[in-house]
Amino acid sequence: MDFFALLHEPRRPWLDADALKTKFLSLAAEVHPDRVHESADAVKLAATARYTALNAAHNCLREPRDRIRHLLELELGHKPSDLTSVPNDLMDLFFEIGKEFREVDAFLAEKARATSPLLQVQLFERGQIKVDKLGELRARILPRRDALLDELKSVDAEWDSTLPKPLERLLVIWRLLSFYERWLAQIHERTVQLTF
Repeated sequence: MDFFALLHEPRRPWLDADALKTKFLSLAAEVHPDRVHESADAVKLAATARYTALNAAHNCLREPRDRIRHLLELELGHKPSDLTSVPNDLMDLFFEIGKEFREVDAFLAEKARATSPLLQVQLFERGQIKVDKLGELRARILPRRDALLDELKSVDAEWDSTLPKPLERLLVIWRLLSFYERWLAQIHERTVQLTF
């Protein structure tokens, strides 16, 4: 299914998130299942299917990583392959993140076993140090991710005038963005676990 066509958007790497949301809300209001609640079952099912498809399209296209993957699938005719190895310039950061995640996971396991209030206070203090370290890693990843988003905007600016389309460049952006987004999500998840 072409989510761009479903939301009446051109196939391109960059979309304005606010304009996309406005368009989605307008289209979704037209086909919302509540509008046909007294209709025949077939009409209700069709409205639900259309609304669900619009929702899936919006969820995909609003996130740059998912939008790029979908665009690549449409342009290439198949799902792009994931990055199987870490690029050399990311290797040090990869190992540093992995080490910190292992330490945080071990700490969380220790924290889960702690029953003494005194020990829990001590662990809370150590947990704050871990939160700070994760925050430092996040602060190192965000500029890299933001630079990729700027590059994505640059690719988008050339999209209509470039033939063939810069799909290889888009593929590199998607793969790196996938790494950064995955790391940021893992940092967020561990930070939440550390604060409770």
